[in-house]
Amino acid sequence: MSTVASPASTYSKDQPFPALVTENRLLTKPGSAKETRHFVVSLAGSGLHYKPGDSLAVYPTNPEPEVDAILRALGAYGDELVSPVMLRSPHPLPLRDVLMNRLALAGPSGKFVAALAERATDPAEKAKLAGLLAPESQPLLAGFLEARHFIDLIEEFPSARLTAQEFVDHLRRLQPRLYSIASSPRVTPTDVHLTVAVVRYETNERKRLGVCSTYLSDRVAVGSTVPVFVSHSHFAPPEDLSRDAIMIGPGTGIAPFRAFVQDRVAACAAGRNWVFFGDQRRATDFLYEEEWLDYVRAGQVRFESAFSRDQAQKIYVQDRMREHAAELWTWIKQGAHFYVCGDAKRMAKDVDVALHDIVAQQGGMDPAAAIDYVKQMKKEKRYQRDVY
Repeated sequence: MSTVASPASTYSKDQPFPALVTENRLLTKPGSAKETRHFVVSLAGSGLHYKPGDSLAVYPTNPEPEVDAILRALGAYGDELVSPVMLRSPHPLPLRDVLMNRLALAGPSGKFVAALAERATDPAEKAKLAGLLAPESQPLLAGFLEARHFIDLIEEFPSARLTAQEFVDHLRRLQPRLYSIASSPRVTPTDVHLTVAVVRYETNERKRLGVCSTYLSDRVAVGSTVPVFVSHSHFAPPEDLSRDAIMIGPGTGIAPFRAFVQDRVAACAAGRNWVFFGDQRRATDFLYEEEWLDYVRAGQVRFESAFSRDQAQKIYVQDRMREHAAELWTWIKQGAHFYVCGDAKRMAKDVDVALHDIVAQQGGMDPAAAIDYVKQMKKEKRYQRDVY
């Protein structure tokens, strides 16, 4: 066996790899309130390597209709040369190029509102902008901006004419989006699988699109390339293959645990796998259903599901944890690793509360001792979270 290490890839955040998209498949079924897709992206020829728990960073482009609307509102053609402050480019770039590929079109700031107030010539527009900028209006301004993109503001206040250069100087750099990798290199060494929730919604009477999720779903054809790099993470399955793993991943939070289980099964890990998955309805939202059922039939995974809308009283993953509190505690005190992936706002907090309650109640501890126990789990890297 060769001991020569494979050369490091020349591809990185600053020089992403043009990766071929080989599959784009809808995971959710007709009738689902969600649109969740499975993508396969090839890293063949890149020299890039990944591990379970890593993420793939994807550089998107902006939706063309939004770019066209901005050009119309600015009275621009798109071939005007600009030098956006955030890009620090040594050479001016065409306006359409920077709006399509390099700058973010969402997230206007109070500073931008102030720039419009300075330029507005219409008295009603000027008064409205001044009202938003008043010190006592900070909560109002925050809510106003949250529901709007830059295009909304330049259309809402047309008398506040900005040059193309002035406009782009208010935009931030378009950032790559990170997606938890849903495959193991032991199984697909040059292919990366992604589980993507496609974001579409409406605010301020305008349809909005998740920039990267709709880039992948709508604007990148199978057989074309996307710029990517691998973002390495400390979120990883147990190095000791004899350790048990408890994995809590509702919705697209299941992605890294698909990778973990693939990896542990391929490595013939002696440790047991216990997966908790949740979503709205079993009939439409059971992501990778056949794969999980195959693992269960083979005795390779214990699987708990929580489909919140399938009964009158909503049930979530933390409720399933409480139902199995005694067994969970047995696994944990025997050294199991505990993982959580998904929504940081509510789910991860609710799961954390449930974990502390289980440790306290099943372990016969007071709340302070349970807090210390969970802290120790974190120190030992036995409690890891990948939340967003």
